[in-house]
Amino acid sequence: MRIFAKIFLMILEKKKEKGFEYIEVGKGPVVVLLHGLMGGLDNFESVIPKLADNGYRVIGPVLPLFEKPILKTSIKHFSVFIKDFLKFKKLEKVTLFGNSLGGHISLVFARDYPKMVEGLVLTGSSGLYENSMGDTFPRRGDYDYIRKKTEEVFYDPKMATKELVDTVFKIANDRNSVIRLLTMAKSAIRHNMSNDIPHLDFPVCLVWGKQDNVTPPEVAKEFHSLFKRSELYWIDKCGHSPMWEHPEEFSKILCSWLNAHIK
Repeated sequence: MRIFAKIFLMILEKKKEKGFEYIEVGKGPVVVLLHGLMGGLDNFESVIPKLADNGYRVIGPVLPLFEKPILKTSIKHFSVFIKDFLKFKKLEKVTLFGNSLGGHISLVFARDYPKMVEGLVLTGSSGLYENSMGDTFPRRGDYDYIRKKTEEVFYDPKMATKELVDTVFKIANDRNSVIRLLTMAKSAIRHNMSNDIPHLDFPVCLVWGKQDNVTPPEVAKEFHSLFKRSELYWIDKCGHSPMWEHPEEFSKILCSWLNAHIK
């Protein structure tokens, strides 16, 4: 499946219009993908064709997390960025599917623009608790340390390929990227959503890795207790990115939930 998914994503060219870069495929109810701070749309590569095949229009904007001015590097500003993107696409109501920081942006967006939200899908989402974004990371020039920290994101350390570690290492050794990373980490800590979540009234799908070290299982349980209408699903032998680590199992859970609550 991964080989097919990679080919699919390569064929699916990113569109560049009005200052936005994004992918789009399929027809039907809209699912908007929001990637994490150190991630990208390729994290969803195996899930995208499954969603399209199941009758959903999948749209994934590239979040310019390291390109915005410092004053616009915050959860709040990226929530506004998503609002502007949806208006550009003439979309009135969508389901947001966010991983890690993308989930946090989804939560702030849902709080600020609830009429534009059909439902939420969160996996490894920040918003209540942050464990890894800003402690001792990053150590510039220490490749082994970066590799170890990258491996800890996954249940299977082999998921941390040399290509991925090289990307993280490059970010960790770029001063401007590090400043934005730490700025965004501080923004995430400031935007704790525990008081806002009980007021969000739409269906929510929580899919969590049982071995997530970044946003541990306790976080998923707390999310589940705070939402009015949530369902919580677990994937075993799985870390912080279930849709990437176990795409088949994740896709079955996601499509079943969407078919029950969104279509």
